[in-house]
Amino acid sequence: MKLLALFFIALIALLQYPLWYGKGSWLRVWELDKQVNAARQTNHELQNRNTILEAEVNDLKQGLDAIEERARSELGMIKQDEMFFQISKSKRHNKPHVDADNNIEHIETSPD
Repeated sequence: MKLLALFFIALIALLQYPLWYGKGSWLRVWELDKQVNAARQTNHELQNRNTILEAEVNDLKQGLDAIEERARSELGMIKQDEMFFQISKSKRHNKPHVDADNNIEHIETSPD
């Protein structure tokens, strides 16, 4: 009876080995499932990027507003007879100074 039980235990172990460690094992299936999920995530991100690029291409083909916006922002272009004002944050501040004769002078100072 013990010999028969040992035989069945050995048979079950031999049948289980390919299931866990063979070519089509559960471990391999789990690994491939992780790779498939990673590929799906990458594809989803790339589809979102492609949708954005497709919308931008269609906008460039159909409207001049997008071309004008790009020319202004990326190339710094302005229209003819248009005034361009650039406001920059300077570290120096001009403070008016009134001298003894009530003349106003601008003195450049740096913040402390």
